[in-house]
Amino acid sequence: MKVVDLRCGNGHGFEGWFGSEEEFQRQQDSGQVECPLCADRQVSRLPSAPRLNLSGARAPRSEGTDAAPASADAAAVTGPAAPAGPPPDHVLQAAWLHAVRKLMANTEDVGERFASEARRIHYGETPQRGIRGQASADERAALADEGIEVVSIPVPAALKGPLQ
Repeated sequence: MKVVDLRCGNGHGFEGWFGSEEEFQRQQDSGQVECPLCADRQVSRLPSAPRLNLSGARAPRSEGTDAAPASADAAAVTGPAAPAGPPPDHVLQAAWLHAVRKLMANTEDVGERFASEARRIHYGETPQRGIRGQASADERAALADEGIEVVSIPVPAALKGPLQ
């Protein structure tokens, strides 16, 4: 199995798993490799180091490194924690994918009937529920003119069907 570090044209980093270098190249050449976040197919390979599986070998721990401070006074001696910077990209990507999966699990896919179904819900012709589907820019503008709020969320192709 070949694990390759990849980045799309929008700067999203991700891993690709391929049976061989030739398989990666074949899929890349045929446009099958795409970003799991934005479905961009302008994907480039990043330099990567080989993975070393050390079978659980770890550096020895010194006594007491896992222990919590004995009291609040001991924690105060070390001073306040440094302000945290922005979360790393992979944390943001994972959070976004989690949110999209939750949205898909808790909404009904009405497909191309999205605009008409949103109107039916808005005007009380059908029970209120969460829906998702496809709508053109003109349909979204018409819904907004009627006071019907919609949000466009790009869904990666990998999340539209069963995951392998």
